[in-house]
Amino acid sequence: MHLSTAVPVVQMLDSSFIPEARSLLYHAYRHEPTFTYLFESARPGYEHRVRATVRELVQQHFSENLPAIGLLIDDRLIGIALIAPPERRLGITESWGWRMRMLLTAGFRCTKRYLAYHDAVLACLPSGAYHVLPLMAVHPQFQGNHFGEQLLAALHNWCAEDAGSQGVVLDTGNAHYLDFYKRQGYQQIGEVAIGPVVEHVFFHPNPQAVMRASA
Repeated sequence: MHLSTAVPVVQMLDSSFIPEARSLLYHAYRHEPTFTYLFESARPGYEHRVRATVRELVQQHFSENLPAIGLLIDDRLIGIALIAPPERRLGITESWGWRMRMLLTAGFRCTKRYLAYHDAVLACLPSGAYHVLPLMAVHPQFQGNHFGEQLLAALHNWCAEDAGSQGVVLDTGNAHYLDFYKRQGYQQIGEVAIGPVVEHVFFHPNPQAVMRASA
C-alpha cells in the first residue's frame, strides 16, 4: 500500500510490542539533539548508550503496565507514544533497578545527565493532574505523511477519557518540531538549558477541562 493512501490503525500496546517499540524509538531518538548531548555522541559507544537507554525505558514502562498508544500499518508499528498517567508523572526514573541498569549500560556520567534532565523538566511542569509523554515518535521512514498528527489526535482522544486529567505535557529539544506542536494546540510553558540544547516544555489542555472551565 502506498504511504499516501495508508491509514494507520490505532491500538493500545501490550508487552508483546516491546521489541518493535525499542527499535522504533531508537531510530527516532538517536539523532535528536537532546540525546546527542546527554549520551555524548562524539564519544565512542554513543549508539550503544542510546540503544541501552531506550531499552531500559521501554522495558520499565511496560513492566509497570503503563499505557502506550501505537500506530500500525499492515501490522508494523510505525508510531508510538508512551504515556505516564497523572498519578505517575515521571516516576520511572525513581526506580533503583532502572538506575542500576542505566549505570551499567549508559555509564555514570550519562545516567547523571539523564536524571538531571528529567529533574529540570519536572521543575517546569504545572501543578495538577495531567498526562506526561516520556517518549513519542513516528519512525523516520514514515515521517512527512501526517502520521504524527494522527498519533497526537489518538493520544488526545484517549487522555480526554480521563475526566480528572487537565491535559498532556511533553518536551523536545528539536527546534524543528516547535511549530508542529503549536499547530496541534500545544502551548509552551517552559524552557530548560540542557548543555547547549534548549529543551522546550509544552502543554495541551484536556478538552473536558477546558469545557469545565468555560461552563
